[in-house]
Formats: sequence, structure tokens, C-alpha cells
Amino acid sequence: MNMLDKLKSTWGKTGGRQKLLLALLGAAAAAGIFTAVYSPEAVTAANTRLLPIYSVERDQKMAALSFDAAWGNEDTQTLIDILGKYDVKATFFVVGAWVDKYPESVRALSEAGHEVMNHSNDHAHFNKLGSDQIVANINACSDKIEAVTGVRPTLFRPPYGEYDDHVIAAVRSMGVEPIQWDVDSLDWKDLSAAEIYKRVTEKVRPGSIILFHNAALHTPEALEDIVKFLISEGYELVPISQLILTGDYTIDHTGRQFAAPAG
Repeated sequence: MNMLDKLKSTWGKTGGRQKLLLALLGAAAAAGIFTAVYSPEAVTAANTRLLPIYSVERDQKMAALSFDAAWGNEDTQTLIDILGKYDVKATFFVVGAWVDKYPESVRALSEAGHEVMNHSNDHAHFNKLGSDQIVANINACSDKIEAVTGVRPTLFRPPYGEYDDHVIAAVRSMGVEPIQWDVDSLDWKDLSAAEIYKRVTEKVRPGSIILFHNAALHTPEALEDIVKFLISEGYELVPISQLILTGDYTIDHTGRQFAAPAG
């Protein structure tokens, strides 16, 4: 049984989000990737490792809300409604298997003006795949998203936040940009809404990419207050494709994207 099947089995037997999300965390921890992936500055010096974009150097107060969708779907419409109340557009990274199961939610996200981007076809461990397998996996998910929304994804978030040089090289060879985050809500740990709010509002800065999950227990409860706070602080909340820089750029050892120096 592969990891996706195990997690689906866990979901089916318990019907609860906590065990599912803890199983997801356990898989990542067992692979020994959490510290190295979440803290790129801890692993190698700049220019010796290929990195995805964790955040963006911005003079303006801009930030992006992102949500990973892999299994549950209890709260997707609630999230759409909260974001719509404040006219905020976000980026949802969805797994191909989730698209198969919930095409109506994928369509609803797109029709509400949110970005629907790629989170792999089956939430595999991409470090264990060859480059051709990575390309095929991403294309399979993008085909499904495009069939529902009419828009082909240009961004990709690796499952488990897991990557190495060959993963990043394969993704960029497709003209797709790999995306991580610099503010983790830790909503998958079933933190209270107050704890989620505190984590996000204390860590956000111009150019931040904030990570949530569409099926975490207290995310809907926390989201509205987070959005209101960020707006009151002068932040413009935009989809990730509008936050990241186009043209020539560099990425430092923390995964922060900078415009390439002129000349």
C-alpha cells in the first residue's frame, strides 16, 4: 500500500482530520526532511542548492495566502465565502486525486477568482522519483485542473514540502515555478484559532507566502480575523502568481526571491 492509500485508509476508518494530518506529518518526519526543507538556510550555503521560492523581496506590503488541498473537503466553500467577503484572492494547491473527487470545489475555487495550482497527482515523495516521473506526475495533475478550470497551472508545491536539486530542476524545466512558504500557520496540528492567528500575524512580513490547509480543524475560525488584521495593517493580499517576480531573479539561501541586479 502506498502512502496515499494508507492516508486514505486512515481517513476512511477514523473520519477525523486530526489523525489524517498527523499521519501526513509523521510521513514527512520519517523521511527526515522537515528541518532541512522548512529551513533552507540550515542545509547549504547560497548557490550550492536549488531552492523553490519561499518568500519575495517586496517594498510594498504584499503577501499571499495559500491553501493545500489533498484529502478533506469539509471547509472549502466556507473558505471561499470568507475570502470573498473581503475580496481577497488566494492560491490553492490541489492534488490530482482531490480534483478527481471534488471537481465541483475546484470549479468553485476558479469561478471565485482563486488560483488553482499543482500539488502533484498523488502526493508522492518526489525525491524518490526520476525526472521523467516528476514531469509525468505534474502533467497528470495539471491536465485534470485544466480540464475543470480551463487554466493550466504555472506553480507547483512539492508534497510534504519535500524536494532536492533534481526535483527543482525537473519542475523548472517545465516552465513551472516551485513554491514553498515562509509563514506556517501550523493549522494541521489542530492549533486553536487564537494560536493560528498569533503565529501568522507575528511572522508575516512584506513578500510572505502563508501556508494553510483547506481541511484543518480551526482554519476557517482563524482566517477571517487574520484577513482583517492584514488588511488593517495595509497589506495587499494577492495570489502567489502576482506576488512572485518575473524576469531575471535570484533566490538567496533562505529561499527569498530578489529581482536580479540591473546591468
